[in-house]
Amino acid sequence: MIELILIEPESPENLGSIARVMKNFAFSKLTLINPKIKKDNEKALIVAKHAKDILRKAKIENFSYLKKFDYLIGTTAILGTDYNIPRNPISPEQLSEKLSEVNYKRLNMGILIGREGTGLKNDEINLCDILVTIPASIKYPTLNISHAASIILYKIFKKFEENSSISHIKFATKKEKEIIMQYLDKILGKIEFATKERKITQRRVWKRVFGKAMLTKREAFTIMGLFRKLLK
Repeated sequence: MIELILIEPESPENLGSIARVMKNFAFSKLTLINPKIKKDNEKALIVAKHAKDILRKAKIENFSYLKKFDYLIGTTAILGTDYNIPRNPISPEQLSEKLSEVNYKRLNMGILIGREGTGLKNDEINLCDILVTIPASIKYPTLNISHAASIILYKIFKKFEENSSISHIKFATKKEKEIIMQYLDKILGKIEFATKERKITQRRVWKRVFGKAMLTKREAFTIMGLFRKLLK
């Protein structure tokens, strides 16, 4: 199941618009992290129209909540180069393709949308398995958060409706990915690096690779087996 997570929302119009577009594309789980407005704000409810139930059922959580997901998908308009691993994103089309290859309704997934003014911070982006950006004009690449949510949810909804034949396949959970990373940490600990930063970069690259791969359980256990053999 995909949950939409808003970091410190402050605009009632945006909050209401996001609830409305969630209803448009059959998403129902909304969580607000440290919100600056009440979820039942009058303006937000007016804008939400027939999606008022999504706002009323929305959860209020703190930042530690972000660590509970099997997959956390971040959104950003601020891009990096190939050398800036945390800010190396994919497009909404690529995201929808990846999600169409898994049964996302059986996984605990979160789509993280940042602050209206400043977006996601680096430590929040580092928690993400996948980063998504929406291609836009280089003169003004930053979309309103409700518009960004509309595009991403539409792409996921459309692709999943086209492809629903993989419900029998089981995919790796957060716990299994954490075990893979624990093995990787042990392997990296046995390798000499010229600098500490290069070791950190290796870990970041592999974490993002495993996140983007959307590993099946079988693939995850195969990687664990290989890593165990390498450690011996």
